[in-house]
Formats: sequence, structure tokens, C-alpha cells
Amino acid sequence: RSTERNLLDADALERHLAGIRPQLAKLLDFTEGPLQAELVDNRDWTDGISVLEFLRDVGKHVTVNQMLAKDSVKSRVQSEHGISFTEFSYQLLQANDFLTLYRSEDCELQVAGTDQWGNITAGIDLVRRVEGASLHGLTTPLIVRSDGKKFGKSVGGAIWLSAEQTSPYAFYQYWMQIPDDDVEALLLRLTWLDIEVIDAIVSEHFAQPHRREGQRRLAHELTSLVHDEQAARSAAIASEVLFGGDPAGLDRDTLGMLAVELETTNVTVDELADGLDAADTFVRAGLARSKGEVRKNASGFRVNGQPCDLAEPLDRNALLDGAAILLSHGKRQHRLVVLRDGITVG
Repeated sequence: RSTERNLLDADALERHLAGIRPQLAKLLDFTEGPLQAELVDNRDWTDGISVLEFLRDVGKHVTVNQMLAKDSVKSRVQSEHGISFTEFSYQLLQANDFLTLYRSEDCELQVAGTDQWGNITAGIDLVRRVEGASLHGLTTPLIVRSDGKKFGKSVGGAIWLSAEQTSPYAFYQYWMQIPDDDVEALLLRLTWLDIEVIDAIVSEHFAQPHRREGQRRLAHELTSLVHDEQAARSAAIASEVLFGGDPAGLDRDTLGMLAVELETTNVTVDELADGLDAADTFVRAGLARSKGEVRKNASGFRVNGQPCDLAEPLDRNALLDGAAILLSHGKRQHRLVVLRDGITVG
């Protein structure tokens, strides 16, 4: 980190803990068995430790020279804003976590990104001094943004695993926008695909880069992993539709996804039974300022991907999968007219 971390209250910590487990459950197995994963909370062993106990049991085994030698600390000490004692002490807290988990869970390996190397080695050294045991650390290179900053929530601009923070569609779209030169490395590092399969995908991608097959496969694999196969499929279909594809076959799952991304207008069964004036509906949805504008530029307005016939009212026959109508103006402006209770948004 290049800045101070936020100090969270107990309620915020509880919310974070509750949110982390279901995300991990998509990647790890928490059911009983030989590979059962366990989620623990370091508050269970740190809340009851006094400052004096911590200094006696942990602090005395670590020299300030060792702590200052860590690259992450050294860069902060030399920066304009320096480093607080709280931030400076963080490596001791993480080292104590490793010691505690070694004692209680026989934990011998800590895995993290390379930015945690100093904290991991602090724990390895602490356990060696206190218990005489040899533990291990495994780090992987961080995925960094084009500006070289860490790809993570602490530096802003990141995507989230939570669908509430980053929708499956937005998650899918993020990977679709990855530069061509990054596709192979990300397929290798972030997916379970065999290397031979990735080689074939990359060869096909660079043979016709305009088709973005590498990004499509990357987006599909990661959206399936983080969300599920249905979310990946719906995101792909929604993406195609919003970029000019045919919406005729949209199902409710995909319409529900689009309802999160697009501005929506609710209509009732009775309104559809009477028939909605097409020009008025475009105005109501915010795609035109007046009915006159719609009539004047009728060729630029579309209903479910087809040129709009302003003489025909919009009724239940216009609903996609009995749930919604997709209105478009030009290539990039879209709105969804949703039958109330027809689809679930979010």
C-alpha cells in the first residue's frame, strides 16, 4: 500500500466477513471432507490481547531494523507523508496470525500476492524464533493496471466479485475490453483452461483480432467462475444485443440482466391491453424529447431491434419472453420497457 488503510468498526467488519464467505464458496469447498476449507477471523485471537502482551509475546522477537528493511515500509518511510505506527505495526499483526494458525491449525504455508512478501517472511521468522519450526510462503505476481498500480479495491477503479458492486454484465464487459496483448497472460493466470487450449484460442485470436475471440473466452471463463454459467451466457447475449445483435431470442434471465444495466420504464397489464402509443413510449422512456422528434426521425427508432412502425401500438405481442420491450435510438441508446412483475431486476 502507498496510503493508510481504513480503520473499520465492528459492524463493517461483520458485513465484510458475511460477504466474503459466499464468494469464497464459489472457489473453495466448505463441506466436510479431506479438502474442507475453513474461514477464520483473526479478531478471535487479537481482540483479547493487550498492548503489553503483544509487545512481550511478539514485539520482542522482531527488531526495528528488520521491519525497516521491508521494501513496503522503506518506501513509505521515505515518502512525503511517512507511515503511521499503526501501519508500521501491521506486519507484526500478520506475523502473529501465522504463528496462531500454526499453533491451532498446523498451518505451514501462507499464500498471497507479491506485495505481501514482507509480511509473510515476518511470520516465518517469528515462528522460527518462537517455535523453532520452518514454515513457508508462496507468492504470485500481482496483476497490475496499465499505470502500474495494484489491481485491487484499495487503489480504486477495480472490479468486484460481488454482483452488488459489479454486475455480471459489467464484469463480463470488463474482460471484453482487455487489450489484445494481455489476453494470453490472463487466460493462463486466471482460468482453468489447459495450456494447449489457450494456445489454440490465442492463435485464433491473433489471426482475426477484430473478432475478439480471446476476450470473449476470457470473459466467459471468468464470469462463469465468479458468478455461474447462466450469468456468463446471459452477459454474452446481452452484450451482443446492446452492440447491434438481434434481441428476438432474449430470455428472462438476460432481460433481468439488461434491466440492471439500462434505464427502465414500468408498464401495467392494462396499459399493454389498451396498447401503448409508440412515439409516446419513446418519450416516456427518455429516448426522445417529444413525439414530434420521434416522427421526424422515425428510421432511427427501433422496437426489439426492428424499425418502429409508429402507426402500430405496442401491446403484449411486443413483449420479449412475455416480460419486456427493448427500445433503441441509434446504435448506443437503449431503454427497457418492463411489464410490472414480469421480470426480477437485480
